[in-house]
Amino acid sequence: MPGRTVTVRESGHLARTIGVGPHRLTGDEPDPIGTDTGPTPVQLLMAGLGACTSMTVRLYAERKGWPLAGIKVDVRVAHGIRPLGQILKDVEIIGDLNAEQISRLATIAEHCPIQRMLSASVPVHTRTTARRPASPSPGAA
Repeated sequence: MPGRTVTVRESGHLARTIGVGPHRLTGDEPDPIGTDTGPTPVQLLMAGLGACTSMTVRLYAERKGWPLAGIKVDVRVAHGIRPLGQILKDVEIIGDLNAEQISRLATIAEHCPIQRMLSASVPVHTRTTARRPASPSPGAA
């Protein structure tokens, strides 16, 4: 499946409408910087990591036929530990699983695609273009 382009458009002072195919999200900053209409960009990144971890563990357990009843993932950034902080991820695996299965799922939880991207410091290449706003047509009032 080809990746969808994520589009971000201004929708307020710092509020942003985020489009991914047919889906719409809102990103913002809390008061007093923004208007707190959505999660911050860092929180959106943490949400992506948590969702990816949960999905990866679920798919692996299903493929193995293991009785995974549920998975909970909490993700947060701890500041002050390193210059940019560090990401702390708590994963709770729920089910009638043996020690070997739990150990394997814990390993799988550390290898979701988003965590691999973050750990590998995937390069980001930025292309910037500029344009002037359209001029009002003559005679427009």
